[in-house]
Amino acid sequence: MGEAFSFISGLYFRGKLAYATAFSSPPDGLPGALIITACGGLLPPETPINREQLCLISSAPVDASEPRYRIPLERDARMVDAHLSGDCEIVLLGSVATPKYVEPLLAIFGDRLVFPKEFAGRGDMSRGGLMLRCVREGVELNYVSLATGERHGPKPAKLSRMITGNRAAPQSKSSAERFSR
Repeated sequence: MGEAFSFISGLYFRGKLAYATAFSSPPDGLPGALIITACGGLLPPETPINREQLCLISSAPVDASEPRYRIPLERDARMVDAHLSGDCEIVLLGSVATPKYVEPLLAIFGDRLVFPKEFAGRGDMSRGGLMLRCVREGVELNYVSLATGERHGPKPAKLSRMITGNRAAPQSKSSAERFSR
């Protein structure tokens, strides 16, 4: 499922999945990452999924007032909560600016539900890029309580462009001229 969601959502989901894989330290018996689905509750990214199943778990709007979304999400969040010790934090890497994730999860996890404070003011793509950069640099973000942390804020400066080793070196003018003849 993680691969399917990464394909559909692009940079943002790839960042979330890579970040959760790199930095999660779950209690025994729980996966390090869970995907919030539209009406399938919480599912591990390793869950095999076919087209029909993907359509089924995506068939409801992701809205805190939608029972087809909220009931499975709350059911699975309660099961996760039952396996947690009192000091275990749940890191939400999804949107914290709207009630769609915040409302149902905060009611179950309370002060243990945290999010990266660096998310405030960032859009999806910026958050995805930030998480991929953190994975590459081996640096974990700073978490604050979802109940008390500032979820909205001014738009931060753009992330600086990263130079990767995957790009081909630019051709010199003379070699470009040779190919144009």
